[in-house]
Amino acid sequence: MSETKHALHTPGWVSDFQKFIMRGNVLDLAVGVIIGAAFTTIVNSAVKDVLTPFIGLLTGGVDFSNLFITLKGPVKDTLEEAQKAGAVTVNVGVFLNAVIQFLIVAFFIFWVVRLIGKLHRKEEAAPAAPPAPTKEEVLLTEIRDILASKAS
Repeated sequence: MSETKHALHTPGWVSDFQKFIMRGNVLDLAVGVIIGAAFTTIVNSAVKDVLTPFIGLLTGGVDFSNLFITLKGPVKDTLEEAQKAGAVTVNVGVFLNAVIQFLIVAFFIFWVVRLIGKLHRKEEAAPAAPPAPTKEEVLLTEIRDILASKAS
């Protein structure tokens, strides 16, 4: 019996895909998405656990989630009851809560970005001391000074 070896043929698009994935900007994007997901958790917690209670105090605990319009089906007092009864509803309150939540998150992100920007500008504002001249530069400066003194 003779053994036959079969070579696997790799389609050309596989190497193109590998090049695409390994480009720096794709890897940077992947890292950005991962950090963004982690940052989202922090922002959501800050909004939900820190800012929202204060806003609830200021607005008297107003909750728009039960503000809805029944288009078809039994009219109920709460959105949950209407949905359990199979009513078709326009959930105006849920939408308003989402808009308010978005505005709170946007406001929080604005302040975080602003703070980071101020910290970044402070780092840039402190000018670094110029580097000390190299031995070669010192020697050339001495030669220049000697030649200048002989020319005068």
